[in-house]
Amino acid sequence: MAYHHLAVAARDMAAIDCFYSEVMGFDLVKVEIAPTPKGGWAKHFFYDTGQGELMAFWELHDETLPAEFPTSLSGAAGLPEWVNHIAFGAADVSELEKRKQRWLEHGYDVLEVDHNWCHSVYTLDPNGTMVEFCVTTAEFTGEDASRAREALTRDDLAQSAPPKNLEWFKTELAPAHERLERGA
Repeated sequence: MAYHHLAVAARDMAAIDCFYSEVMGFDLVKVEIAPTPKGGWAKHFFYDTGQGELMAFWELHDETLPAEFPTSLSGAAGLPEWVNHIAFGAADVSELEKRKQRWLEHGYDVLEVDHNWCHSVYTLDPNGTMVEFCVTTAEFTGEDASRAREALTRDDLAQSAPPKNLEWFKTELAPAHERLERGA
């Protein structure tokens, strides 16, 4: 079953819009502006990811909420950035290459990993949340499902094979949302 939307808070919607519209290539399709339960108000922005699912962001205007709050999904939980992340599907490895190049051209460093069963590219959005494009490159087997089921109750299973490839791609460009802020 597909999800309808994933919603997270943002402090800098201009930076978020630049990233998700210009860098990710998603379309801003809707905003809801409404009161919050305790007397403030909020804007709820929706981006079409191109597959029918939506990515949404809250811009909060509510004095009953903290003025400063973490927006990174992992940072808010006190975890490393790779733990809580958002993975979008890619059609194939050639689309991953296009996504990687687009991120680099817009000033975002990229980590590329061949996980042996899927291939991924990763970067950080302006909230500090890791985003990923991923394509499954191998069929799941009955053995995969059995091992997953077994791992629910055992901690003594052998570790998975390391990634076939892991490579960082660095760019000298400032991220697109920072260039937007400077008017460059």
